[in-house]
Amino acid sequence: MFQERAIVIKNLNHYFGQGQLRKQALFDINLEISYGEIVIMTGPSGSGKTTLLTLIGGLRGVQQGSLKVLGQELCGASKNQLVQIRRHIGYIFQAQNLLGFLTAKLNVQMSLDLHENITAKETEVKSVAMLEAVGLADRINYYPKDLSGGQKQRVAIARALVSRPKLVLADEPTAALDSKSGRDVVYLMHQLAKKQGCTILIVTHDNRILDVADRIIHMEDGHLTSDTTATFV
Repeated sequence: MFQERAIVIKNLNHYFGQGQLRKQALFDINLEISYGEIVIMTGPSGSGKTTLLTLIGGLRGVQQGSLKVLGQELCGASKNQLVQIRRHIGYIFQAQNLLGFLTAKLNVQMSLDLHENITAKETEVKSVAMLEAVGLADRINYYPKDLSGGQKQRVAIARALVSRPKLVLADEPTAALDSKSGRDVVYLMHQLAKKQGCTILIVTHDNRILDVADRIIHMEDGHLTSDTTATFV
């Protein structure tokens, strides 16, 4: 049973390296994000944004503090518990990480292969429907090499959202795109996720997309330095 908050972080610290080379990357992070919120995380390179995102996504082990995602405490979580929580998370990265030997449809279907209760037919139907939803009805059987940057990012969004995740984590989703493609991709992600009622956390340097956010948080040198409600009109 999921709790009221999608993400609850208390006194989170993180370190890289061992011994004299040990360096602290995150300092006493405290953050709560509700279901349905769209939160953008900004900050300079090296400020700890991606480190925090990978910890929230269960892609890196939590060392110190409390990090609850969808009601599951990740500090001390087993590998199996991390796998289970990742099934409820959609990931969108700057590098789309599409498999070049698979068509758009098959790349999207991979996300559903993690779910044992979905039949092969349902997997295909859901994948096609999601690609149609992101405007790629005529590119379903295209390979990544035959798609533009914006189209590949749309496939990545379809793959992240097809399983109807409770949480979507996006790391610089517009970095490789031109202005129009970037806005189109983020607007699309916003619309689809709002329909599905999931939480979105986006790491970005792109000031052009800040207006999609409910909140904007800023990181500096491993510290969460501001957390403001967006006031765009």
